[in-house]
Amino acid sequence: MLSKRYIPNSAPRCCKVLGMLVGIFTLLFINAAQANDDDLIQQVHHFLYQQTQALGEEVIIELRPPSPHLPTCVQPEPFLPNANQAPLGRVSVGVRCGEDSRQVRYLQAQIDVIGQYVVAGRDIERGTLITSDMLSERGGNLGDLSAQALTDKNDIVGKIAQRPIRSGSSFLTHYLQAPHLVERGQRVTVIAQGSSFRVSREGEALENGALGDRVRVRFDSRDIKTARVTDQGTLVMDF
Repeated sequence: MLSKRYIPNSAPRCCKVLGMLVGIFTLLFINAAQANDDDLIQQVHHFLYQQTQALGEEVIIELRPPSPHLPTCVQPEPFLPNANQAPLGRVSVGVRCGEDSRQVRYLQAQIDVIGQYVVAGRDIERGTLITSDMLSERGGNLGDLSAQALTDKNDIVGKIAQRPIRSGSSFLTHYLQAPHLVERGQRVTVIAQGSSFRVSREGEALENGALGDRVRVRFDSRDIKTARVTDQGTLVMDF
């Protein structure tokens, strides 16, 4: 809150001049702080728009201003604390300040995105491999969806339902699982490759694995290695 100081008319002229100078410098300081806050808000707003513009047809961003008690943020660098999650609904935005970016502060934002998202077009039973004909599209505010909701069909098709999903329901990450390309106890091919070599050998998978998973493979009674699943019955070890 801006406070004002009044100088009585009976005060000496020097005191009046001093009071005027103090008032001028106070207003200049306040205006400078407000300008810095406005610049910070604009940069964070622009950053959030860049992160969300591809999610839908319309983006609405509301930012809560920073605390007036905080020092000026020099060379602000906005970032999302949870970079793996789409910034929708109520989110926290981090801002690194200073030349060394050691100062970090957080602003609160409400982000609403109007667009299309995927729902189940019919009832889907547990254990079902999901195909595109099982899906339907619906329009609305993506910010109203759960933070775990999947909105892109490419993240849904080819997965297996881990629980019954009713028609019209959105898909959450824990509802789905990638199909296993490697089963525990299966004989698999492991390819060891580097910049100038590529060799393969057979082994036994010691655990299930989907595409991209790292699983243990036994080559003999004692030789156990970890490899990455790349295809049906095939794993890779990179060197």
